[in-house]
Amino acid sequence: MAQLERIGVSLDTDLLSTFDKLIGEQGYQSRSEAIRDLVRRQLSEQRLEDPKARGVAAVFLVYDHHSTKLTKSLIELQHTHMTSATMQVISSLHVHLDEHDCLEVIVLRGTVSEINHIAEHILSMKGVKLGRVNIVAT
Repeated sequence: MAQLERIGVSLDTDLLSTFDKLIGEQGYQSRSEAIRDLVRRQLSEQRLEDPKARGVAAVFLVYDHHSTKLTKSLIELQHTHMTSATMQVISSLHVHLDEHDCLEVIVLRGTVSEINHIAEHILSMKGVKLGRVNIVAT
């Protein structure tokens, strides 16, 4: 286990009250754990500013499954990057939302710049209705 160091933080009473309400709603057991998560999130965000930083990402996209060329292109892209030394497709999930729309979640691992490049390529494919990328530093 990591060594812990205690610190003191001064906060305005109203800010602390609002923070306590927020972390209570989110299920945190203590202020310390909530603050640790905030620090980790900020450090991860800072690392993501470096295009060479390593990360993992989930690329979410909604598309009409009748777009046959899109389905084929997505499969080809995933197979092409499964064993790449620098950029990998780790996994994917396919969900049928209704009779027309599907949700695809593609998990990527690589540098931030590589992830962004592939994700932008995926999200700009013809037939993609909506998409989003969520990257975290590793």
